[in-house]
Amino acid sequence: MTWDEMAPYLWEATGESAVMVGWATLFTVLFGLPLGVALVVFDRGGLLPLPALKSALGFVVNMGRSLPFIVLMIAITPFTRLVVGTTLGTGAFVVPLTVGAVPFFARLVETALREVATDVVQAAQAMGASRTEIVRKVLLPEALPGLVAGLTVTVVALIGYSAMAGTLGGGGLGDLAVRYGYQRFETVLMIVTVVLLIVIVQLLQSLGDWVARRLSHK
Repeated sequence: MTWDEMAPYLWEATGESAVMVGWATLFTVLFGLPLGVALVVFDRGGLLPLPALKSALGFVVNMGRSLPFIVLMIAITPFTRLVVGTTLGTGAFVVPLTVGAVPFFARLVETALREVATDVVQAAQAMGASRTEIVRKVLLPEALPGLVAGLTVTVVALIGYSAMAGTLGGGGLGDLAVRYGYQRFETVLMIVTVVLLIVIVQLLQSLGDWVARRLSHK
């Protein structure tokens, strides 16, 4: 297969992977960020100590993180069908990607928030700030470099997850590597696909590291 023959397949597969990862990243932040904040706020010594609720949330997060992604994709097939009406295609696999990434990102959010100096929080409390104000104006801004670093790691993980999703009908670069590179013995196409994934990951990781460094210097 020549480059001219490979290029359309690569563009299409890259676009499908970008759609999957993009939407999954958006939903992961929407659900994972509040969950990570809750793990910190509801902990003993937190802004709103509710140890029982924190333990329950921690159990759910740990359970979600313990399942290998390929098992998770199969296990939540009924839920995926319920949400999007199908279990095949790029849109369908946004669901398992999100479900798999939310607990992962939530733990990274928790870690970043716990690195915020306690005296900063105590100073805000002394000035009469409410719990919501402390979260919005102290915890999240102070933890922003760590949050960006955590999001970068999550996006990189989602790219790997999306490649696995391709093996079960999710489309994208993983599907291209399996259907054409492996099953049709197009070795060159498989190598190009692997190299493209490596380049994408390296670029995103470098961008995320750069943004985190810039934020930490402010």
